[in-house]
Amino acid sequence: MALDSHRIRPANCYALLVIDASLGFTDPDHSPLGVHADDTIVAIRRVQKAVQARNWPVFFTTVAYESPAQQAVFREKLPALEVLTSGSALVEIDPRLDTSPPAEVIVKTAASGFFGTNLAERLTATCVDGVVVTGFSTSGCVRATAVDALQHDYRVIVPREAVADRDAAAHRANLHDLDAKYADVLSLEETLARLAQ
Repeated sequence: MALDSHRIRPANCYALLVIDASLGFTDPDHSPLGVHADDTIVAIRRVQKAVQARNWPVFFTTVAYESPAQQAVFREKLPALEVLTSGSALVEIDPRLDTSPPAEVIVKTAASGFFGTNLAERLTATCVDGVVVTGFSTSGCVRATAVDALQHDYRVIVPREAVADRDAAAHRANLHDLDAKYADVLSLEETLARLAQ
């Protein structure tokens, strides 16, 4: 039996979370984790411009490992993560995106942008009561971050065109499930309209 999905009331102030838009995830020619994401990058840029026009905060995350002990089981399960070593070009945010201040980059080792980082504290220090979750990949780190954001009691938007996954079926299934239980999955245009309210 399907659940009835309800829309979340708009937040008063949103933060943009750009999850793992590093070259490791956006450059399939040099990374086993990469996906062709030109359209996704364009969509993220549009959302970032809208958020910055309101003087709301922007946070990027990137995965980078400094020692074999960090998230050892996660890396055993997904050995492709081994390319994301600290200092590698693959952990750098895609240069098509603007990480200049006041945007901030948070280094993480797990799937969620909240786990083992100070993202929750940084959001608490702002006016934020909602987040827009974008980036890579829909079925992994985007989903984990969106679920954790809801569990931190934030109003969550996931713009369809601003997230991507290597697996098209997983992308669709996870957007469906996120929309049913954890977030408002909106089109890019619907997202921009909500941010302008």
